[in-house]
Amino acid sequence: MTGAATRPRTLVLLRHAKADRPVGLPDTDRPLTDRGHADAAAAGAWLVNQGYVPDLVLCSPARRTRQTWHSVAVALAGAGSPLVHYERPLYEGSPEDLIKLLQSVEPEHRTVLVIGHNPTISQLSERLDAGGGEVDSDGLRTCGIAVHQPDGDWSATDTAKLVATHTARA
Repeated sequence: MTGAATRPRTLVLLRHAKADRPVGLPDTDRPLTDRGHADAAAAGAWLVNQGYVPDLVLCSPARRTRQTWHSVAVALAGAGSPLVHYERPLYEGSPEDLIKLLQSVEPEHRTVLVIGHNPTISQLSERLDAGGGEVDSDGLRTCGIAVHQPDGDWSATDTAKLVATHTARA
C-alpha cells in the first residue's frame, strides 16, 4: 500500500486563537481578536509546512473556535478539503469525553485536527502522553498546537505519543 493508507494516524490538538472578552457577550459568542485571526492563519501555514493537513476536523461550536478553524482553513487552501464536524463536547466536555469522541472517528481518517478550549485541550494532550513530552507547564497557549501519534486505530485511542508542539504567532 502507498499514499494515505500508509501514513501514520496523526492527532493535531489546537487551542483556539486569542479571543476578545466583550462585556455582556455570552462565552460561546466571544470573537477572535485581530491577533487571533493572524495567529490562526499562521497555525494553518505551520500545519501545511509540517505536512499535518487534516482530513477530518472536530471543532467546538463556540464562535472563537469556528473563527480559528476558518483562518486555518484559508491557510490550508489547495492542500486539502477536510470533513468538518462541530462537536458540543469540545466546548463543555472533559478529556474523557474527547477521548470517546476520538474513538468514534472512522478508520479511513488519517489526520484529525481537534480545535478546542483550555483547560480541556491541554488536559487531553497530557492524558494521551502521560509521562511523555510536556506541552508547557501552563498547558497549550492560545493557538498552541500539540501533535500526537496514536499506536492503533482511532477506536482504540487511549494513548498517543506527543511528537511535536508549536505555538503559532503571526
